[in-house]
Amino acid sequence: MSDTDNTTSPAAIADKFAVVETLYRYAAGLDLRDKDLLASAFADDAVADFGPATRKAGQEYPPINGREVIASALLGSLDHLDTTHSVSNPRVSLDGDTAQLEGIVACQHLPRKDHSRHVLMTNRYNVDLVRSGEVWVIQRLTVDNAWTEGDPTVLAGI
Repeated sequence: MSDTDNTTSPAAIADKFAVVETLYRYAAGLDLRDKDLLASAFADDAVADFGPATRKAGQEYPPINGREVIASALLGSLDHLDTTHSVSNPRVSLDGDTAQLEGIVACQHLPRKDHSRHVLMTNRYNVDLVRSGEVWVIQRLTVDNAWTEGDPTVLAGI
């Protein structure tokens, strides 16, 4: 049995923290509009699927493939918004150099030029990760919406 197979070993605890830190890099990259930080959370061949969440908001957003394409698409779609993404309730399962993360991300969106309107989405994140050198990166991200408050048209820039 390797050290990371034991869920309470120091190595497993460090890996679990590093897995969650990947989602923190993702959220900070979005909110800071930092493309390099956002891209650092993804594997080169990553897939991001926001379809389950966006369909509930009346939009169609097909899966996005590739680290750079994902980072550009996400920052482009949020360009007209001020955002905060808060990560909570992370649950991590490790299997060698792969991991699975489930968590909640509360996403506040306000039009940059009109903070009198907003949409708050609380989403369930299902994330498959792989170890890449010293860090973990997202291989596949699937986002589903738990609930929404406010004006969902804010997301579309209406």
